[in-house]
Amino acid sequence: MNVVQTPLPGVLIFEPKVFRDDRGHFLESFSLERYRAAGLTLPFVQDNWSRSKAGTLRGLHFQNPRPQGKLVMVTRGAVFDVAVDIRKSSPTFGKWFGVELSEENCKQFWIPPGFAHGFVALRDDTDFLYKCTDVYFPEGDGGVLWNDPDLGIAWPVKEPLLSKKDAAAPRLRDSAKLPA
Repeated sequence: MNVVQTPLPGVLIFEPKVFRDDRGHFLESFSLERYRAAGLTLPFVQDNWSRSKAGTLRGLHFQNPRPQGKLVMVTRGAVFDVAVDIRKSSPTFGKWFGVELSEENCKQFWIPPGFAHGFVALRDDTDFLYKCTDVYFPEGDGGVLWNDPDLGIAWPVKEPLLSKKDAAAPRLRDSAKLPA
């Protein structure tokens, strides 16, 4: 497995070893020892799966209290996936990093606790899997507006399909739930 550092400390891209032949491919999507060796020591306690139409944007989501770390991957289709540092005391507060995840590239993206997360589906019927370090905690549910001009995220869509909650999310500077 190749581990790629990003400009945001702690945010990582994992490139698992993929065995391909004329029948398809095989990879280990998770191996505790391999991820521990790469620095992921938090336990995973919940798995989530979403399917999205092309142009669907989910995010930017976070929890505080009880922040979740997320190890995410695409098993069908493709997304542009984004992590935003929302820790007020961080030197990279308000900075973002994005990566394309697809069924072809088999990359995984680690978003640590203290980051907002969102993605936009680039193809119909995109299946997106999350391994989370804490269970969903509705009282800690928070969000940041997907197109907050202070963030300047270069989303590959201009008019995404949004939930009412995501369309009404506050700008980062107006969010009351940010971690210290």
